Amino acid sequence: MYGFRSQMREMRMGLSEALEIATCTDPGMVRAHNEDSIASDAANGLVVLADGMGGYNAGEVASGMATTVITTELQQLLQTVKPHQTADGTNEQLAAKLLREQIRKANTSIYQASQSQPQYAGMGTTLVVCLFYDNRVSVAHLGDSRVYRMRGEEFSQVTRDHSLLQEQIDSGLITAEQAKHAAHKNLVTKALGIDPSVEPEIHEYETRPGDIYLLCSDGLCDMVSDEDISMTLSMLGANLPLATQQLVQMANDNGGRDNVSVILVRVLREYPAARGVVGKLFAWLK
Repeated sequence: MYGFRSQMREMRMGLSEALEIATCTDPGMVRAHNEDSIASDAANGLVVLADGMGGYNAGEVASGMATTVITTELQQLLQTVKPHQTADGTNEQLAAKLLREQIRKANTSIYQASQSQPQYAGMGTTLVVCLFYDNRVSVAHLGDSRVYRMRGEEFSQVTRDHSLLQEQIDSGLITAEQAKHAAHKNLVTKALGIDPSVEPEIHEYETRPGDIYLLCSDGLCDMVSDEDISMTLSMLGANLPLATQQLVQMANDNGGRDNVSVILVRVLREYPAARGVVGKLFAWLK
């Protein structure tokens, strides 16, 4: 009986008690406007980061539309669906299907606005979205905004840039070291809102208590090396708000040539999905 009650109590705690989230965004030292947009919802295990591009203020509109549409739609859906389940007629997790559908919806909204309003012509945005559920995280991305993971002492890049530079590295035309000094760092090969349809890259990963996930715009990773980012998380990871502020400050200290945005998510404890009889009882008791 004690074990049953303990399990019920843990499930009631939910994602808000399993995830710690800190965010920071800044226009940088050169740009007059901040065209990055971020959103977070610990209760639903959702974080979104977008880095806009386009004409005067249009990038700001595109990134804002992306985060608003995706966050609002997913918040509504997650009240009635369980992302750990398998999508109907497929072998993929429902989480991936939800992300794909809402990203496509955001793409349509941005593309239609750019086609119908001349001041928004050509606008678009990069995107990274993380949806945490059932001791896992589903990661969707477009463009060169990134997700990293700190697990113990290991710091690694989770996403792979959709960029001309990355394609040149993959084909062996240039080395990763040469890429650091390339002049065309910001030419992306995928973005949200540029074309009538889009296919985000989506992968799922198991999470562990103690993991720290970093979402960032290229304003951070273009200005601060992976080694310095890793060192900062190692030193300041116990204080996520301070760590986000320090990472942004480091980008600005190194020139701040672009807007810079950072989201940090720490996994505090396990958060398994409610299943079987216990899950049904839990739903009824709510």
